[in-house]
Amino acid sequence: MKLAAHDIETDLPPGWEGRITRRTEPAGAPGSATTRGTPGEHTHPVVHLANFSLPERRGDYGSGAVDVMGAGHILIVLFEFGPEAVGQPLFARQGLPRFLAPSRFSPNALQRTRPGQAGRQIFFTEQGRAFSLYVVLGSHKAARSLAPRANAVLRATTIGPR
Repeated sequence: MKLAAHDIETDLPPGWEGRITRRTEPAGAPGSATTRGTPGEHTHPVVHLANFSLPERRGDYGSGAVDVMGAGHILIVLFEFGPEAVGQPLFARQGLPRFLAPSRFSPNALQRTRPGQAGRQIFFTEQGRAFSLYVVLGSHKAARSLAPRANAVLRATTIGPR
């Protein structure tokens, strides 16, 4: 399934679904799925890719989605930061990571700790755009079988210039 918006494109394998969105209301606004933010904030694209059904109400980094993950599930989040982040040391790595080693996933890398899950977060710049890649595996014990599936999706994802 091809998915494209905001100069981000991916081709998802069967059984995967995704959304490329940009919040139209500040995080924390009444009815918003997210819990942080300020009125008048400038929002940027957020990509959620998963091999399970994504709940419609979910936070930027997957809150709501991680709550329904099973052991064989994978959630990939690409969160774009503003142009002021480009050139900052945190975003020094160039290019969307295409290979995540199973051994680098950790329960301690989760935004919110969930029993059995493991995560990995990498900040990078591609095409003059600053991003965070955040990947959650439904089972830390299954990282050797789940990470290659996440890597295949990352290899099929491209980020264009703005």
